[in-house]
Amino acid sequence: MNKAEILKEIIEQRRSIFPKDYSETEIAQEIIDEILHSATLAPNHKRTKPWRFKTFRGEEKAALASEMQAIYKATQSEQTFLEKKYQDIGFKINKANAVISITVNFSGMVPEWEEIAAVSMAVQNMYLTCTTNNVGCYWSSPGLVNHLKDSLTIEENQKCLGLFYMGSVDQYNN
Repeated sequence: MNKAEILKEIIEQRRSIFPKDYSETEIAQEIIDEILHSATLAPNHKRTKPWRFKTFRGEEKAALASEMQAIYKATQSEQTFLEKKYQDIGFKINKANAVISITVNFSGMVPEWEEIAAVSMAVQNMYLTCTTNNVGCYWSSPGLVNHLKDSLTIEENQKCLGLFYMGSVDQYNN
């Protein structure tokens, strides 16, 4: 198979796969490193490299789940609070083998949309690399991430664009 055919196949297989479908198999650190490295190869105007990623695993991931649940509870009125949503927030983070925060760093050198586009291309590279490694993944952008400024150490010129959930899948479904 030539490179074009291989690339076409990978693109066609790329899917969002949600935590409920992740297996208990741990993703090797080398694969997570490869996924993040592929993100850094995305094109970006004036080489601003506007992506900032933070990986959550183990205890840090559990703390993120608790924090997101606490944020949800604190930002909802009694009438809008849903126990199922509260539980689902914790389940998704805890079921994922790794969660990566996706943050854009606005350099001021190029229009903001270009830096958001570069981060989006970086995430697409992550999706494609996950696909080649039988890692299920999806990018979620809940409004709750706007309350993570302190725990993600987000600076004034930065904005969290969401969380990237990853987990092993026994059978990568097309």
